[in-house]
Parts: sequence; structure tokens; C-alpha cells
Amino acid sequence: MNDTKNAGGALVTASLWLVLLVSSATNAIGQFAGLDWTFRTIAGAVAVVCIVLLIVRYVARRRA
Repeated sequence: MNDTKNAGGALVTASLWLVLLVSSATNAIGQFAGLDWTFRTIAGAVAVVCIVLLIVRYVARRRA
């Protein structure tokens, strides 16, 4: 997946970074905001998935 060949590549990457930022912030601030542990766990899992997808996209771009 080369961003220059895939017009939506930059948009997908930016969206993954945005979701990572929001889910990480939710996970970190959730305890102080009074969120239940299940919501914080889900936010942490979403953050981990975003990190994995960003790494996979990076490796795929490097190989292309």
C-alpha cells in the first residue's frame, strides 16, 4: 500500500492516528472522569488495534 499510488492512503493513516489519540486519551483520562473499567478496556483495545494497523501499513509501504 503505497500512499502515492493509493489516493485514500493518507486519509486512512490520519484516521488511524486520530482514533489512536482519542482512544488513548479515553483510556488514560477515563479513571479520573469516572468511566467504568469496561469502557477503558475497550478504549485500550482499540488503541492497540490502531497501533498494530499503523505498523502493518508502515511495513507494507516500506516493502512496496
